[in-house]
Amino acid sequence: MATGSHRAVNEKEESCVFCTSDWFRSAELVMQTDLCIYASTRDPRDPEEVLPGCGVIVPIVHRASAFHLTPEEWADTRELLIKVRTAPDERLAPDGYVLGWNDFPRQGERPAHAHLHVVPRFDDEPLWDRGLRSAVKVPENIRPNPLRPGNGRALQR
Repeated sequence: MATGSHRAVNEKEESCVFCTSDWFRSAELVMQTDLCIYASTRDPRDPEEVLPGCGVIVPIVHRASAFHLTPEEWADTRELLIKVRTAPDERLAPDGYVLGWNDFPRQGERPAHAHLHVVPRFDDEPLWDRGLRSAVKVPENIRPNPLRPGNGRALQR
């Protein structure tokens, strides 16, 4: 069986923003299990007014990708995902969610710390049908009133 170029990393990575900084612990909403942490925070390079309420679930131990999570980390990720949904549901009443993992480092770069994006989505988004990246990175996706609650369709499922 051929082995891939990805590797699981069990120690902290010096250049990893999730390993070397506590920036995500100062987020508006932080939840943690024994193995994972959720923070409602975003990349500071992203426009603030594009889809407030986004966050990430990150294994505490540095993992090169979602493919390297242990069964226990998967269970904790699921547990957090279910718990964290309540906050945006109550505050923003989204119409749905986009969940996304990235596992595609640039050639020659080390894989990033695995993290699951949790992005509430709304019927009145200009780019509602364009996927994860456009949801938070594209300024044209600003809703008419970014903090107005949605229709709550996500709550009805």
